Amino acid sequence: MSPKNIQIEDYNYNLSEERIAKFPVTPRDSSKLLVYNNGVISQNQFSHVADYLPENSLMVFNNTKVIQARLIFQKETGAQIEIFCLEPKFPSDYALVFQTRAHCSWLCLIGNLKRWKDGKLIKKVSGARRTVHEGELSEEFELYAEKIESYGESHLVKFSWNNPEVSFAEILDICGELPIPPYLNRKTENADKETYQTVYSKIKGSVAAPTAGLHFTPAVFESLKKKNIVCEELTLHVGAGTFKPVKTETIENHEMHTELTSTNKETIEKLLKYQERIYAVGTTSVRTLESLYYVGVLLGQNPELPADQITISQWMPYEKANNQITTTRALDNILQYMNKNRMTQLVVPTRIMIAPGYEFKIVNGIITNFHQPKSTLLLLVSAFVKGRWKEIYDYALENEFRFLSYGDSSLLRMKN
Repeated sequence: MSPKNIQIEDYNYNLSEERIAKFPVTPRDSSKLLVYNNGVISQNQFSHVADYLPENSLMVFNNTKVIQARLIFQKETGAQIEIFCLEPKFPSDYALVFQTRAHCSWLCLIGNLKRWKDGKLIKKVSGARRTVHEGELSEEFELYAEKIESYGESHLVKFSWNNPEVSFAEILDICGELPIPPYLNRKTENADKETYQTVYSKIKGSVAAPTAGLHFTPAVFESLKKKNIVCEELTLHVGAGTFKPVKTETIENHEMHTELTSTNKETIEKLLKYQERIYAVGTTSVRTLESLYYVGVLLGQNPELPADQITISQWMPYEKANNQITTTRALDNILQYMNKNRMTQLVVPTRIMIAPGYEFKIVNGIITNFHQPKSTLLLLVSAFVKGRWKEIYDYALENEFRFLSYGDSSLLRMKN
């Protein structure tokens, strides 16, 4: 069944300002946990999450790291121009773009665009300090921004700088601002640099945190270990599109944003081993794992498909012909492809839409926060709990759970 005719108004609810968590709780794992277990709702503290998970299962985390993606330039007129780096274009590889030492280009959102008609913006950086092998080094340089072309709401911006000793990663660390979600309605604070990152974040590239992971602490990981729960990591760089509400009457005309996923060969092997015992931390992990099934479908249809042509479209899961093979067969197709092409890592862009009517192929349980009304993330939750999202969210609202990125968490389990 196609979900294209779903009315987004059916996924609306009243979220008052006081229910939105402006700051996280301390310590992280003292947040509240709602447990939805095959129709039964209960609550506890997140530090006890392992009590609700079966032994010898697999938990999958998104190890992306949020970058300080917001750059503020000031024109000679005094006007401030905000450039929000969304994704790299030249070079398009995240690792390479952070290593560049002369220039690079990013797809960006631009604040106060009407005040930047043309010409280069200049940001003078002085007194900045960065750590090098010999100690700390003081840096002085100029950062330039030039608007190249526009793509709807996004713009291609070329950055260049006059100090070849400084990489673009260091520029973001020195000059950038961490982009906390707009619905927090406050400025970024120094504490956010730590609290808006998961304790296991590694791979730079996201402009938003995979917030379900913000609750985990070393103590929680130790409790998982005691139950022989294996922790595995993958990478999906979260884009600004994660905050984009569905503005169309039905979801057919909503355009899902593209996100880049990266999965290791060893992770595919573990997914095969732990089938029916796989728990995803966050909707980004869910999207990555479920996309893998359809990667296996594509490779079954064309085993010679070039790696750079593997992409998961928005509506692919709802075409009957794409749901005819088992999960085991799909994952085996990926392993055979990676072995044949001597690949240790599979990088795939996905635009997968997970909405009511979706049949989950890999994920058996989800840890996730409470999401905005009329969002694609709420559609994903509803798909997993077979439409019973309202019951869960009413309970959370009545029991004073905190919502959105810095809010409380839920563990959703359904019968296999």
